[in-house]
Amino acid sequence: MVKLTRRALMMATSASVAMPWVARGAAPEYRLKFGNIVGADHPLNVYMEKVAEKVAKETDGKVEIAVYPKNQLGSDADMLSQLRAGALELFGQSGVILSTLVQVSGISGVGFAFPDSDKVWQAVDGPLGKHIRGAFEKVNLYVFERCYDHGFRHVLSATKPIKTADDFKGFKIRVPASPLWTSMFKAFGASPVTIPWAETYSALQTRVADGLEQPVVGIYVDKMFEVGKYVSETRHMWDGLWILTSHKVWDKIPSNLRDIVERNINDGALQQRPAAAKMNTDLEAELKGKGLEFIQVNRDEFRNKLKEAGYYSEWQKRYGDEAWSLLEATSGKLT
Repeated sequence: MVKLTRRALMMATSASVAMPWVARGAAPEYRLKFGNIVGADHPLNVYMEKVAEKVAKETDGKVEIAVYPKNQLGSDADMLSQLRAGALELFGQSGVILSTLVQVSGISGVGFAFPDSDKVWQAVDGPLGKHIRGAFEKVNLYVFERCYDHGFRHVLSATKPIKTADDFKGFKIRVPASPLWTSMFKAFGASPVTIPWAETYSALQTRVADGLEQPVVGIYVDKMFEVGKYVSETRHMWDGLWILTSHKVWDKIPSNLRDIVERNINDGALQQRPAAAKMNTDLEAELKGKGLEFIQVNRDEFRNKLKEAGYYSEWQKRYGDEAWSLLEATSGKLT
């Protein structure tokens, strides 16, 4: 017979006081792994940890959500494959990256489309977001209604400041595996290189790439400021993180428990958004203190360059008139 030490007994008692729903219930009936590629300190993971606590409490311990940040379960492509197979229960990822599977999911990342976050949320919480989520249903994936914020993306350079669109000529910029990113930077005359995020730090160190593009929070939490010198505040693309599951997993969970999980994930997004926005703003001052130079740019000049290059016309054809009209309902006329 196994004997409990006094220390073990005290720890068990403390846990039952702090988390009475765990003490009352048996082992979780549903264990949901949540994988993503961003760091543990990113607001996505901070708030998903809070979601996990609330779900455990409200389901009396029947549902457990375990958060696995920063590629712990593999690359974004690996996790998407696991998700579709039912081996990964929850996945947080950018719609632009997910566009390799569902093309229209990248439409919220069209270059220089949104002037501010208010317009973004009108779009993704409204008809455009509904259209995107419906497209995922066709590949047997379920997307939660509220998207988490990653922020507007800027250009981090290790070699030279990017002040105008012409400064991109010959510039090797790291981009994720997405035609939307690639075509935008090619329109500027840059040389986009597709590199997994986990390899990007070393790519800038060794000059495989001259720079990258990320929201401020991404530059900070993954310490990209150590290998960069200049941040051009292009705000060229807004990026958010959808939370997905597969119907292979979701449909097996009783509806009463699904309701609790879904409500908390959606509520968590609404709480995370202002926190992410504040973090992106606050971290700018901290990054300046670490030696990064921030550069203001004329966004209209970049946007006009894309229009002249036929970028918007190309993507209107790819996404189709219905999706494009939903985008322009909040972004304004692009073509």
